[in-house]
Amino acid sequence: MTTVSSLGSSQVSSQIAQVQARLQAPITAMQTQVTTDKATISAWGTISGAVSTLAKSLAGIKSVATINSRSANSTSTSVATATTTSTAATGTYNLTGVTLAKTQEIYSSLLGSGAASLTGGAGSLNFTLKNGKTEKVSVGSGSLTLNGVAAAINKVAGGVQASIVGTAAGARLVLQSSSTGSSQAFSVAGTGALAQFSYSAATPGTETLAQTASDAKLSLNGVPLTSKTNSLSSAVAGLNISLVGSGATTVTVSSSPTTLSSAVSSVATSLNAALSAIAKQTKYVPPSSAGAASASAAKSGPLLGNFTATNLSNQLLNTVSGAAASGISANAIGLTVSSAGAVSFNSTSFSSAYAKNPTAVQNLIGQIYKTLDSITTGAIGGSGSASTSTTGTTGTTTKSTGNIGSQTSALQATITNIDSQITQTSKANNTQLQLLVQEYTSAINASNAASISQAYLSIFTSTSTTSSSG
Repeated sequence: MTTVSSLGSSQVSSQIAQVQARLQAPITAMQTQVTTDKATISAWGTISGAVSTLAKSLAGIKSVATINSRSANSTSTSVATATTTSTAATGTYNLTGVTLAKTQEIYSSLLGSGAASLTGGAGSLNFTLKNGKTEKVSVGSGSLTLNGVAAAINKVAGGVQASIVGTAAGARLVLQSSSTGSSQAFSVAGTGALAQFSYSAATPGTETLAQTASDAKLSLNGVPLTSKTNSLSSAVAGLNISLVGSGATTVTVSSSPTTLSSAVSSVATSLNAALSAIAKQTKYVPPSSAGAASASAAKSGPLLGNFTATNLSNQLLNTVSGAAASGISANAIGLTVSSAGAVSFNSTSFSSAYAKNPTAVQNLIGQIYKTLDSITTGAIGGSGSASTSTTGTTGTTTKSTGNIGSQTSALQATITNIDSQITQTSKANNTQLQLLVQEYTSAINASNAASISQAYLSIFTSTSTTSSSG
């Protein structure tokens, strides 16, 4: 604003300063209101963020019926183990008469050592598998040792694999089918130095059959099954059974609350964070506390007394404290509210309730989801089932921003309006002060001019009086 330091009159300067203070008072009040409104918007932003996190956590319990966590247990893990997916039907599966699928294994006569040279010249091994597949392995004269033959076979990585078994008396070439099952049985015809490793079931030669290729066999709930492997992945939808030994066992598939329990725990954590955020922004601190040494941390919340904020907190708490469905309450599934308004979750209580009545627990969680989804959507808007929308003349649909968005939008509009008023008032004040300064300046100048004129007149008057006396 215009200053009056150049006027040279302390009385005038004081009067101008008083006018300035009077004109500034409404501006200061408006600036204070803007600061308060901005603090309120910031408080709503904090709450909105916490409620948004809560809304996202609800996705974990949105479709309770599809959270079909399953667990599988075997009474004899030395016979079979099992894993399951969420698609497996609960039930009991009796496995009897289990025999494992095996590979074919043959071994050669005892030879000098793995590194000893084989006589008879370069040759090949021609493998024929029962499934009709044939493979040829050629071995050059530079590799005619048991080690060289085994390496050549394994390099092909086909239906037969080789190893060397050494003893104090010598070494043997061991040939084994790469996979289990009767279809993996094989014969081998050798040429050159490798002719000694020829084998077939009818003419084994010098080879010895150590193990016959066979399929796994068992009965599942009385139904006979065979499998070329020891892994049963299609016998029961969603259940994977791994056979590990002969005998009998019972595999039980049951509902498991682990996934749902984890999702509910996440919701409880997010719910507590939202309640804490609201409590911080609506807290009341008595004047005596606010004036203490820790006054910066003891100020009342910007939303103290705000009905929308308080109502939101009450709705969130009531969702848990008042939840009940199918004869059970939130407390029965481990969701409790303390006297301080904090929500806690006990996974052990949840698992116990789920084991007794999984349908009732699912119904209750479904109810809690619907209520919280409605509350969070009403608060922050979004695509939840409770969100409202309006269709404009252009045919486009606009989602509601929720109560919090409405509050902050209104406050922002108020701030914009007040800022405009401050600008206009400041301009008007400046203009008024400039005119006032000009008026005082003109008055002072006029006063000064009058004083000068009076001084001159006094001189002339004094001179005229002196002349008359003489």
